[in-house]
Amino acid sequence: MSRHEDLKLLHEYTQSPSLIRHMLAVEAAVRGYAVHFGEDVDKWATVGLMHDFDYERWPDPPDHPLQGAEILKQRGYPEDVIYAIKSHADYLTDCPRVSRLDKTLYACDELCGFIVACALMRPDRLDGMAPKSVVKKMKQLSFAAAVNRDDITRGAADLGVDLNEHIAFVIASLQPIAAELDLMPVPGV
Repeated sequence: MSRHEDLKLLHEYTQSPSLIRHMLAVEAAVRGYAVHFGEDVDKWATVGLMHDFDYERWPDPPDHPLQGAEILKQRGYPEDVIYAIKSHADYLTDCPRVSRLDKTLYACDELCGFIVACALMRPDRLDGMAPKSVVKKMKQLSFAAAVNRDDITRGAADLGVDLNEHIAFVIASLQPIAAELDLMPVPGV
């Protein structure tokens, strides 16, 4: 599948601008890791982009991501892409994260949401954002309370990367698409 086809399918099932931005962020982070690890960049980017495309219609487990997995299967997506997407849901115990792709999606998903939340609190947004400020915000449980901090730390550990390095890597992966994420610095502040 091409990115154009991925985006067409994504927009068919998702209207929420914030959810679309989340999927674009995860796509950028997973794509960055594909380059870093020397993996199939297009395949990995597809996993990041499509991982939540069914969430708006079927937000409750296990419908998400199983409804989306069935749609992807019908559309001819590769099995490993579908498996990686299913594996990001902890409640699907029959889909443990085994491949590097599975682990990368999981490691990037919650962290992307948290980094975006942190960036929205800063006039410079992603510019100059340091991992230590993200870690500090992680300790403030009332901030972005819906983000599971354990998923973030477990994701980095399962991927075999230092948490601070992982945060820095994801920030750097999001910076080139800051405009698409509505995270450009606020002028004059």
